[in-house]
Amino acid sequence: MTFFEKIHASSLDAPLVMGILNVTPDSFSDGGAHNSEDQIKSMLECMQSAGVDVVDIGGESTRPGAAIVSLDEELERVLPVIEWVKQMTDMSISIDTYKTEVMKESINLGVDLINDINALQSEGAEEVVAASGVMACLMHKKGEPGNMQDNPVYENVFQEVSDFLSLRTKECISNGIKSENILIDPGFGFGKSLEHNVKLFEQLEQFSSLGHPILVGVSRKRMIGDILGGLPVEKRVIGSVSAAIIAAMKGARVIRVHDFEETIQAFKVMHTLL
Repeated sequence: MTFFEKIHASSLDAPLVMGILNVTPDSFSDGGAHNSEDQIKSMLECMQSAGVDVVDIGGESTRPGAAIVSLDEELERVLPVIEWVKQMTDMSISIDTYKTEVMKESINLGVDLINDINALQSEGAEEVVAASGVMACLMHKKGEPGNMQDNPVYENVFQEVSDFLSLRTKECISNGIKSENILIDPGFGFGKSLEHNVKLFEQLEQFSSLGHPILVGVSRKRMIGDILGGLPVEKRVIGSVSAAIIAAMKGARVIRVHDFEETIQAFKVMHTLL
């Protein structure tokens, strides 16, 4: 079953699990953990064995204050990984990038989804996605990774995020991207305080009114640590899985996670007991 078929399946018992594979030295949670070919292939084997639906490959960290990566360096990081996923597994492939050229080269290698924190606002991005027919996830963020957590302010965070996603989906559709190929992501932690994140989570199911599948990514994020009294990244697994369950119950169709084994187990229990 293709990623498109999975995401639109009416019989979907639990959200699709998107396993995070950051091939970067500086991602906030797992930077440097997957830099060698052996490390990456070992992680892909674990994901495949656990039942991950889609692997999200990122070659540039978007954590607050992260350094910008050149186009050539990002391509060198992610393109071989895409080929390894295709060779070793039957998982769908997502590429986490905002660079149009990375999108283009990744599409040429057969990725299923463009996961863009910039909501396809880079020059030429809409055209590349429209011409290819691949799916795309449009995310909301306020500011840039270097400054997005410097006192973000909203009058009504849900309304502003919803309005942005509504506008961007309409613009993408008007520029040739099929409506059924679009996912939306509220962008937890991207230019939002803990209070903003909590309000968005409380109203998460209301994003379904926009008519597109919802992707949620809160795994190990600062909001989880803050809720739990300042826990460090490595101790946020239980909190992250709990948030994944709540997101599923509020209608999310894709959950982006580091701790894929624990999340998949939790979804199996949820499906059996509910």
